[in-house]
Amino acid sequence: MIIIGINAYHADSSAAIFVNGKMIAAIEEERFKRVKHWAGFPRLAIEFCMKEAGVSYEQVDFFAIGRDPKAKFINKLLYLAANPSGSFKAVKDRLANSRKVASIQNELAEMSGLPESLFIPKIKQVEHHRSHLASAFFASPFDEAACLSIDGSGDFSTTMIGTGKGNKIHVIDSVDFPHSLGIFYTAFTQLLGFPHYGDEYKVMGMAPYGEAKYTDQLHDVVKLTPDGLFKLNLDYFRKGTAGVISYGEDHIPVVAPMFSDLMVKKFGQPRAKDEPLSQYHKDMAASVQRMTEIAIFHILNHLQKRTGLDSVCIAGGVAQNSVANGKITRNTGFKHVYIPSAGHDAGISMGAALYVQQQLQEMPRQEPIYSAYTGSRFSNEEIRAILDAKGIAYTQLSDEELYDQVTDCMIQGGVVGWMNGRAEFGPRALGGRSIIADPRRTDAKEILNLKIKRRESFRPFAPSILKEYVGEYFELDEPVPFMEKVFPIKESKRSEIPAVTHVDGTGRLQSVDKTVSPKYYALIDTFRKKTGVPILLNTSFNENEPIVNSPEEALACYLRTQMDMLAIENILIKRK
Repeated sequence: MIIIGINAYHADSSAAIFVNGKMIAAIEEERFKRVKHWAGFPRLAIEFCMKEAGVSYEQVDFFAIGRDPKAKFINKLLYLAANPSGSFKAVKDRLANSRKVASIQNELAEMSGLPESLFIPKIKQVEHHRSHLASAFFASPFDEAACLSIDGSGDFSTTMIGTGKGNKIHVIDSVDFPHSLGIFYTAFTQLLGFPHYGDEYKVMGMAPYGEAKYTDQLHDVVKLTPDGLFKLNLDYFRKGTAGVISYGEDHIPVVAPMFSDLMVKKFGQPRAKDEPLSQYHKDMAASVQRMTEIAIFHILNHLQKRTGLDSVCIAGGVAQNSVANGKITRNTGFKHVYIPSAGHDAGISMGAALYVQQQLQEMPRQEPIYSAYTGSRFSNEEIRAILDAKGIAYTQLSDEELYDQVTDCMIQGGVVGWMNGRAEFGPRALGGRSIIADPRRTDAKEILNLKIKRRESFRPFAPSILKEYVGEYFELDEPVPFMEKVFPIKESKRSEIPAVTHVDGTGRLQSVDKTVSPKYYALIDTFRKKTGVPILLNTSFNENEPIVNSPEEALACYLRTQMDMLAIENILIKRK
């Protein structure tokens, strides 16, 4: 059984392939297009997945599309009828987008040179949020668990709750657009002066610098309902029929301003582009984050009581809120949490394929997915050929020599580009495409922002920690394979690792497993043997672009920044 999952004509377009139940490859189209959140048809991602699996178009049993334009069709019509004053252009754009999704066979036929008739019976459309639920539950280690998908919107839903058991997911309830925690968070992200698609993480990073002084006022914006769900006070938001996200010919998602005049009146004018962040902005960020957490815990506590289960699987854009994720086991009845590496919309491709595989084809469950390394990879021979053609000086080292030189460089205050094995699926660098540094240095953040990142000073850097040492450094000892949770760092350890300790004493950790990431684990362990600290500072290998995918992109990023060293597999490049 061969299934290709596709997220198309939607932000973070991607593809994933499963062969006889096992995920062979998964990757975002942006890694090839080099445009963040690229939202067209993921042609290059599909071709990559097929090449990695060594299969032809004729051999693929199903193409699973993570959108279903027919989903909640009556609800959509009722909403449009109740809101007739919306933008004609917005409705026209959505219909055009839906038509594209409904005619995927055209794209596949054009790509392959084969007739459309070959593809029509193979296409399965899976509702957006069911795809999210499947990406979390069917990849999890749990035979039975509660399930939550929560994001901006998709197929007219914004939140979906259910249960998973064996190879079936049962949907309990959902929340319809425009009542959306994602829209709530995005509207305030825009008000705080961050207008671009995907900027919400900046508000999350800024929140610890403020106090949650305005949470009471925000309870008038987000209304928690007795059924364990929520509604927005829509007076605070721009009408949904006026358009939310649009995609131009360049396939870059553009988010319209989502706040209304009332929100501006109650919470202040939008921060201008060059306006400095005031304490009010920081306090508002803290309040928005707190309100979001209150709403998430409200949903989860009701879901836990309703199901009686102690494990939960979560996906969707709001599931990228790692601060909230790290508090779930302390604020709800759930004891175990699984969130996939691509909890955001890129994971729709993986989820749609899993939904077809498990729910529709009733295949037995496979091993849980703890590795995000499903993307591009390159051999030492390929890397040498690229560098020789460019006249770049390098040395090829054994694994042990490489670990020794890289860790010495970091201990001496250096910053290293580290590209090893397959690229990660999802928004986090997990030691496949990372920039790494010594977490003990008080000046590491300044060095990184000066040499490479040039990003907002309030955004934290993450610790990659050997799995066995999590309990020694953090107040919670739970597996965090995909950097999807923020935990408090033990007070006694904060001064030891200042570069990865946020202002509130927390860290967004990645627990590194020897069996999943053997070379990255060995590198950190070499650093531990030299310093006594089993942690590296880890940030994504990029500079205002998608994470690097190929050796050429890693080299270009290295050359235009002031990184001290570049390690691609066993090949080492140093500054003169």
